[in-house]
Amino acid sequence: MLEKLCKKAFPKSLWVYHANTGACNGCDIEVINILTPYYDAERFGIKLVGSPRHADVLLVSGPVTRQCAPSLRRLYEAVPNPKLVFAIGSCPTGGSVFYDLYSSYGGADKIIPVNYYIPGCPPRPEAILYGIAVALGIVPKKVEKAVLKHFPEGYEIK
Repeated sequence: MLEKLCKKAFPKSLWVYHANTGACNGCDIEVINILTPYYDAERFGIKLVGSPRHADVLLVSGPVTRQCAPSLRRLYEAVPNPKLVFAIGSCPTGGSVFYDLYSSYGGADKIIPVNYYIPGCPPRPEAILYGIAVALGIVPKKVEKAVLKHFPEGYEIK
């Protein structure tokens, strides 16, 4: 019964912890932008928290540098289960221009498991909200199909 209750309540109120792992602050500005009244992420139940121990979702932005990798791993372990990890921007999705530097591991998925990728440099606030809404299952399939029409054939949302 408790598991059933958790599955039903989890998508209703996501508490988000934002981790910067060496970003240029472009993605950080867009993440903070979705929390303003203009985009009103609280209508989806999304709230920014100050501690990873209170979070349900970990938002990672920036390429994972060698200095940040141990901290990111500890941060991931501090978020209680069940948890989701979103890679926001081109840097944590694949490393972007930092993919082969000596000081960078590249994408966040080389250090922690990532559930959802939201590409862009930086991604627009609408794209971030849409990615989170798709992850939660809020977006109806009809809307998802209409958006996918504008992408190359074979593209799917993950």
